[in-house]
Order: sequence, then structure tokens, then C-alpha cells
Amino acid sequence: MTSPVLEFLSRRRSVKPDKLTAPGPTADELLKILTAGARVPDHKKLTPWRFIVFEGDARAEIGDVFADACIREEKEPPSQMRLETERQRFQRAPLVIGVVSQIKPKPGAPEWEQVLSAGALCFNICLAANALGYATNWITEWVAYSPSVRAALKLSDQERVAGFIYIGRSDDKPDDRERPVIENLITRWSSS
Repeated sequence: MTSPVLEFLSRRRSVKPDKLTAPGPTADELLKILTAGARVPDHKKLTPWRFIVFEGDARAEIGDVFADACIREEKEPPSQMRLETERQRFQRAPLVIGVVSQIKPKPGAPEWEQVLSAGALCFNICLAANALGYATNWITEWVAYSPSVRAALKLSDQERVAGFIYIGRSDDKPDDRERPVIENLITRWSSS
């Protein structure tokens, strides 16, 4: 017996951000995507993450932040082409969701588990969007680590960008990439 869910997961692929086109998710679809995405392991129910949504003109506005950060943080002055690339970075897709990992100190809730929860959330968002017929790409790129961008996003010292999830439509059917041989990655533990 074949499971439709396993079939769906077996065919899932990321699509390059510059291959994503409008329309993006509606407000109702976005809420569904985020609600389904949030169904992840969350030890101690801390909700150790939050969302920043970039759509419409906000994508161009954050692009100006990226270009300014590039000017301030690069060792060599960036070319005009590089600055234009940074300005256009989030305009490659109609919607970008920033997932921010928040470490919430709590006895019995290790930091690592909170970070893993944010990672699971990123992938769940991709799966939820894919289930609605959208293509996605989960990446960070240099902007996730930039001090200037972190400041513009108002991230606290306890927060890090877990990823930016680009969502849009795509007719592009990327070839499957080489996958690991799963049998080569399995060990079976034994005390002997």
C-alpha cells in the first residue's frame, strides 16, 4: 500500500528563489501555512521562535537595509551590481518568511532542543506551503548573520535567524539531486 503522504515527501524539492513567481499565498493561506508549520516538537511549550513576514513593498525596503549592510560590512567597496543584487534579494519571491529562533532559558529545556524546534518549524512551513501548491526555498545567506541586518530586524541577543523561507509559484520542475544511500548511513547499536 502506498501512502500519499510518503509520495508527497518523496517528491518534495526546493526551487531556487529566482524561479519563484507571483502570486504568493493569500493572507488566509499564510495563516494556514504558519499554523501548520508551528505543529513541531516544542519541549516545555516555550514557542522558541517567531516570524517576520516580508511581502509587497517591505521586500524592497529590507533590500535597502541589505545594500547598506553590504557597504558597511564588506572589506572592499561593493560594486553597483552587487548592491543591486542585495536590493533585489527578497524580491526574488512574492513572499519571504523570516523564522527567528528565540532561546528562552528554562530548566529542563536545553538550548539545543529550542534551536532544533526552530529548524523543524522552517521545514514544516516549507511542507505546508508545498501542500498548498506553492514552491519554496529555505536558506539563510549572509544577511542572516549580518550585525547590521540583525539590528534592523530588532533581534535580541537571544535570537538568531533560523532561515528565510521564500514562497511563490513555479513551473520549474528541478531535476532531483543526488541523494545519499540511506543504507550506508545506518548503524544498529548493540552492547556486544
